[in-house]
Amino acid sequence: MNKEEILKMAQTENRGKDVADLDAQRRGAYFAYLVGICLIVAVDIIEGIVLHRISFGCNMAMFVMAFVAFLTKFRIRGKKHELFVAIAYGIGAVVWTVLWIMQLCGVLS
Repeated sequence: MNKEEILKMAQTENRGKDVADLDAQRRGAYFAYLVGICLIVAVDIIEGIVLHRISFGCNMAMFVMAFVAFLTKFRIRGKKHELFVAIAYGIGAVVWTVLWIMQLCGVLS
């Protein structure tokens, strides 16, 4: 095989997608996810110190993000432990959502 044939076969296998670009997007999304979690935790700590309360909505968002990430991994890879982790984050998301709604209604401060 010559270079052109190998290139054409690789492009056909990848359906025209740039593997390096997809990898960069994956790494960028992972880094953004970690930064987002760190910022939400920092907001919780600062609000706890300054306002003597935390925003349950931020924690709900963090758990929903983790739930979606692990559910997606389970759907793609089909590994059972990914499903168990997704369920745990899903339960956490429901708990934080209920707490956030109660906070919005004034039941919790």
